[in-house]
Amino acid sequence: MTHGFDLNSPLVCEGIIGDGCGGGRIFYVANEKLQVFDPTTQESFVILDNVSNVQKISKSGCVITLEYPDQTREFDLSSMQTQTLSIQ
Repeated sequence: MTHGFDLNSPLVCEGIIGDGCGGGRIFYVANEKLQVFDPTTQESFVILDNVSNVQKISKSGCVITLEYPDQTREFDLSSMQTQTLSIQ
């Protein structure tokens, strides 16, 4: 548990310091929203609404990947844009 977040949960991922955007912050889905927790300020912010049915999130660099049952989307933190990668 880091700052009260279960990093083993598929709906939680940690930004690695030095990997691009959001290093050291915790990204998570709660209440159908993609949120970010800043451990320095102890504050959470909503960065994307309407993310219901997300099964897993992961982060690499400035991109958060959101895996749904029927598609995969990428959310780019630098542009704050979402792109659908694949529809199954």
